[in-house]
This record gives sequence, C-alpha cells and structure tokens, in this order.
Amino acid sequence: MSGRARVTLFAALATLLTSWSLVALVDSSVWVLEAGVLLAVQGAVGAGARRVPLGRTLTVASQVLVSLLVLVFLFAGKGESTGSGPMAYLVTDFGALFRQGVQDVGEFAIPAPLTDGIRLLLLSGVLLIGLLVDLLAVTLRTAAAAGLPLLALYSVAAGLSGGAGASWISFLLAGCGYLLLLLAEGRDRLAQWGRVFGAAPSGRDSSGPAYGGVGAGRGPGRALAPVRTGRRIGAVALGIALAVPAALPALGGGLLGAQGGESGDGGGVGGTISAVNPLVSLQGSLNAQDNRVVLKYRTDSPQLGEQYLRILALDEFNGVKWEASGRALTDVPERLPAPPGMSEQVRATGTEVRTSISAADTYAQRYLPMPYPAMSVDIPGKWRFEPAGRTLVGDQLGRDRYQNVQGAGYTVRSLLLRPTAEQLQAAPEPDPLIKAEYTKIPDNLPAVVADTARQVTKGAKDDYTRAVKLQDYFAVNGGFRYDTKVASGTGPQAIARFLADKEGFCIHFAFSMAAMSRSLGIPARVAVGFTPGEKQADGSVNVSMRDAHAWPELYFEGVGWTRFEPTPRQGITVPDYSRAELPAAQPSAPAPLPSTGAAQPSAAPSKAEDCPPEAKKLGECGAAAQPKGGSAGGGPSLVGVLGWTLPILALLALPLLPLLWRTRLRGRRLAAGQVLAAWTELSDAAWDVGITPDEALSPRRAAARVVELGRLEPEAAQAVHRVAAAVERSLYAPPGTAAAYDGLGTDVLLARTALLAPLTRAARVRALLLPRSSARLRWSAAARWSALTAAVAARLAPVSALLSRLPLRGRG
Repeated sequence: MSGRARVTLFAALATLLTSWSLVALVDSSVWVLEAGVLLAVQGAVGAGARRVPLGRTLTVASQVLVSLLVLVFLFAGKGESTGSGPMAYLVTDFGALFRQGVQDVGEFAIPAPLTDGIRLLLLSGVLLIGLLVDLLAVTLRTAAAAGLPLLALYSVAAGLSGGAGASWISFLLAGCGYLLLLLAEGRDRLAQWGRVFGAAPSGRDSSGPAYGGVGAGRGPGRALAPVRTGRRIGAVALGIALAVPAALPALGGGLLGAQGGESGDGGGVGGTISAVNPLVSLQGSLNAQDNRVVLKYRTDSPQLGEQYLRILALDEFNGVKWEASGRALTDVPERLPAPPGMSEQVRATGTEVRTSISAADTYAQRYLPMPYPAMSVDIPGKWRFEPAGRTLVGDQLGRDRYQNVQGAGYTVRSLLLRPTAEQLQAAPEPDPLIKAEYTKIPDNLPAVVADTARQVTKGAKDDYTRAVKLQDYFAVNGGFRYDTKVASGTGPQAIARFLADKEGFCIHFAFSMAAMSRSLGIPARVAVGFTPGEKQADGSVNVSMRDAHAWPELYFEGVGWTRFEPTPRQGITVPDYSRAELPAAQPSAPAPLPSTGAAQPSAAPSKAEDCPPEAKKLGECGAAAQPKGGSAGGGPSLVGVLGWTLPILALLALPLLPLLWRTRLRGRRLAAGQVLAAWTELSDAAWDVGITPDEALSPRRAAARVVELGRLEPEAAQAVHRVAAAVERSLYAPPGTAAAYDGLGTDVLLARTALLAPLTRAARVRALLLPRSSARLRWSAAARWSALTAAVAARLAPVSALLSRLPLRGRG
C-alpha cells in the first residue's frame, strides 16, 4: 500500500471513530456501519481521482458528486414527494426527507428513534466531516489541520447529548483515530524524504556518516525514530487527558464534557441544587408521537383526580424565565417535616394515602415524581431532600454520575388535603418572609400583566377571591384556547404575547396566573409534574409523556401551598375549593385538545418554526420530549451548539491560514515540475527561516549562501546545489537542453527539512505559522492594485482630455 493510500484509509478511519460519539444521540447504532461503507466509497473515489490524476478541485468535486448520488439513491422513495419523474424522485424526495429529519431532531429527545430523516442527517454530517478530513490530510497534505473538523464533530455530539455522548470511550476512539492519521501521514513524509531523522547514536559523533541514515543505529545505540517518539507522546497525551479529570473531580466538565447528564444540576458539590428549567421538554412531551408510559402506580386515594405527581417547583421569576432557585439539600428524613403554613385544623381534615410507583427503564428523571405533600418516601438509592419545595433529588454517585428514578420502584405516603373555600377566604396575611420571596416580579415585566390582573380581579376583597377570578378568567370566561402547537415561552414578553393572542398550553396558563398573582401580592410559584394519568382495568394507573403538566401553586396561611388549575384542557380536574361560585363550570374555550387517549397531534409546528435562535436560548420555544437521558432540561439546541462551535473553529483556523497557503503553494510549484518554480520555492523556504533572498546573486552564489547560513549537512547542501545547477541550465543552456530532473521536488523538500532542523522550537513554529515569504501576498496585492488603478486611469484618459479642452469662464 502506498503512503497516500495509507493516509486516505486512516483519514476515513479517524472520521468513523470520531463519529462514534454520535451514537448516544439515537437509540440504534446500525447507521455507523452504513457510515463506514459510505466513507470507504468516498475515500476510494478520492484515491482514484488522485491516481488519474485530477486536479484538487476536480478531486473534491468528484467525491461530493459520488457521495450525493449514493445518499440520494440510498434514501430515494423514503420521503414524501409531491412531484413526479426522476428529478422529483431523486431531488424533491431527498429534500423532503432532509426537512423531515430536521423536524424529527426538534421533536424527539435524546436518544431519539432512528427515523429515516435523522439517519440521513447523521450520514450526511459524517460524510461532510470525512470529506473535509480527506481534503486536509490527503489532498492538501496537512493532517494536523484535519483535527479541526474532527474536533467539530466531537464537540457537536458532546453538546447535543449534554455530555452523554462525550464518554471516555468516545474520546479515546476519537483521539486514537486522530493519532493514527498523524502517524500515517508522518510515515508517508519520512518515506518521501528517503531517510529517518532521529537522535544521534550513543558513542558516535552526530555529524558522522551514519547519523540519521537508513542504516544508522543497527546496534544498541540506534536512533530513535520520530514515528516511535510520536506514538509514545500520543499515548501519554491520551492517558493524561483521560486520567487527570478522573483524578481531579473538581475539574467538572473538562475535556470529557459530561455533567452527569444533568444540565444545570449540582447535587453533589456544596450540598445545594442549582437552578434548572425542566419545562424545555414539556411542549415536546405533549406533542410526542411516541406517547410512551413513563410511570405506573397503585394508590388507595379515594380521589384519583387529585393524584398529581409533582416533580419540582419553579419559584424564581428572574426577568428571563421561571426556574428553581438554588437551595440547600439535606438527608432524607424518615418522616418528612410538616408542610409550611399548614394549620392543625387543615391537617386533621386530610387523609394519608399510600401510593406505590414504578418508573419505566426509559425514564431517567433525576427529580422524584410523587404526590404533594409527601410525608414519607421509601426508595432505594442515594437521594437528597430539598425542604422548601419538598422535592427529592438524586445525589451524586461518582464523577458525572447521579442517582435517578430510571427503573426504580418506590412508595410514597402523602396527605390528601380538603381545604374549604371558607378556610382559604379567611386566611390571614402570609408570613412576611414567604411573601417577600414569592411575590417578586422582574422589572421588565410588561405593564399589561399587572393591569390585566387588576382588571380581572376588580371588586375582590381577599386573595382567595382574586385567585379564583384569575383561574376562571383563563379557564372559563376569558376566551382562551388550549393549543400545544403554540411556541412555548417562559419570559415576561411571552406572558404578554399570551395575554394578547389568548392561545397556548399549560406553560402559558401556569406562568401567566403565577405572575399575575404575584403582581397582586399573592405568593405564587409554578409546579411541574404529571396529571393523574389513565386508570387501567387491573386497578393500576399509567402516566404517559402527554400527561406532563404545569400548574400554579398559591400560598395561603393556614393551608400552605395550594394548587389551582387555569388550563382549559380535558382531563384536568379543577379543585373543589376553587369552585366558589360555579360548582360545575365548564371551560368555554373552543376545541380544547385532550390529554391522553385522543387523536395524535400534528407533527408540524405552527408558530415554533418562526422562533428566533436567541429566544430558543432563553427557553422561549418548545423543545423535544425527554423520556430518557438524564436532565429534565434537555441538551443545547443544534443552533446553539453551532453558534459557539463555528466561531471557535474559525478562531482556531486563523493561525493556520498562512500554513495552509504555503502548503498549497508549495504543492503547486513542485507538482508543475518546472525548475524556476522549484527554485522560487527553495528561496522562499530559506526566507521562512530567516535567509532573506538576494536577487543580485547568481544561482550558484545564492545556493552557497543558503548552505552557509542554513548550516546544511552535506546531503542537503548537495540537493541545493543540484537545484541551482538546474536553474543555470534553464537560464543559460542552449535551447532544447533538459533542465529539470526526476528528483527536483525531492531535493527541494530535503533542503527545506534541513533548513528547519537546526531551529529552536519557537523559531520553527514561527517559520511554519508565520512564514516570512507571505510578504509575496502583499506584493501581489500591491501590484494588482497598481494595475487596476493604471487601467482605470487609461479608461478615463479620453474623458480627462475632453474636459481639458472645454473653455472655462473667467479665464484670463
């Protein structure tokens, strides 16, 4: 196998190994085999084109064309085409499937099902990265720069998976692939140079004839080849990259990137839980095509409609979104403390119920779903208790690993409370600390929110009546419509839009009522969890993804945190205590969508497509459902990941532009086989290391100057003189005399390597990344500008001459 063929093979292998980091994004890894075959085809086309040989542009074009044709024929007929004929079959159908894949990415959570659209996106992305790696490593012969597209592929996979795709195995595979590529390219270069450079054998003068030669080092003191040295350096670097983050857990999300699969949750360090917004997956849960069951339970509660499974409470409205504030965690007590604000009278009228819950193996929520208020929890594993929100959160099990509810079975004893309207209406002023914390509203809250709240509750004389009027405004008489296709929003502007458009789903209703309650001085927060679910024939209850729900909780002294239901949706139970005036009021909202057991919602979003990227970053748009994966908050969007990945890659690529330019220019000069072009390249190579060209010298004197100032060894010096002699023959020999010779390009490369060898590391990097010969670009630009200005002046000369002949008034 030739050296270039070996580099082609390892370029495809490096891309395939790096693409393994994408496996965590989907629930099947079959596509990796297909990607391997397609990369092999793409590499084979490039190898064949270079062997013909074709130009670099034609080589890349042939690879792109064949890759597109293979993809088109592989996926043709799998999309929904509206046209007819071959073009519709190959192009329109292909484009429709690509758009379907983009839509699937936005709808499904990680790991997503391997639909044809997602499979097309994966294969297309891997082929694009493979093409860039092949272009840099094989066509342009800069294998080091090929690490940039590989880094982009690994970074996107790690970002989209929230760290789940950035395991140490994925990093190890990607790193090994890149090192193998560098090793193959290094061997190819050494083979072209014709000798192996290494350390001087022991007991032998470094200037001796055997130094660095092919036969050098046959004895005990043989030279150490750079191949072996690079292999050892690579192995040590990979080992350090894997071992240091493991030995120093405080490094957090280091190179391997994972944060335990929990976006924004800090359960282990410091004993606190950080802010998290689990609502980014709520809209996707309601719209999920795969309405899988995530929880099953049995309960002895006499009122199944009140059996809400609460996950956590969002108690901080910070002007950007609602989120859970950071609070201290404690050990889970055997008996949980009494709920805040609950009087003994209300406690005595309540009933303690027992609920046995089992979570599906595909549901990896770190917060424990359970009825509110829970009084005791029996669950295996390591859990922590957050008293203010009365939630249980999984503790840290190790570096980047946290306890979650996946596949767990647990029992919760909770209180079924029955407060009356009279108790709520007679509630005294809340505790000042609670009121101060839970009535905060951001400065950027639009005035329409508070104005609407005051208008709706006009005439009410107590907080309870105000709360009921707000609930009825949304659920009964305000003309609001329930629609899960509306773009979700968590910020103040989203609430203002919702009040104007009067259509949305539970996020909008819960956030708006909580914000309006706070503007009226009523302590409020938003709870997130599941509605009671659907009872089965055997007495158990199934809770599916479309039972995901958000509702406001308002605080009343003597009762505590109390659920209200402003969402006009079938399957929602309005609490008895909130029906003060209309015991059986029915929502007047037109055509509300059902929670479960109804028709599947449309897969195409209506307004979410228009949501700008900045609003998506702030949680103003819907995201995918999350039946499995660690964080309830989901991972970053593709737009967000590309938003920070591409600028970083651009910054990393800037220092490599002169190197890429010199490499491309060198290849063009030496590939031409012309003596003067090769001499120019040799002069520029000497210029890059600090030997300024002197145009006044003859080729022979210039060669001697390069040999002297560059301190070249005899072999390299002879190569320089051979090139100079060829230049003299080209300039002064009789016509028809052959000036070029077979080893012309090899001599130039040998001389360039010898010029770089004695330099210090800093000087060598300076010569490669900031070559002095790049001044030719400035000269070329100045010459072109001069030519352009001269051409414009020549075109304008007749006009100037005509103007000069015109008589001027007042002359003389």
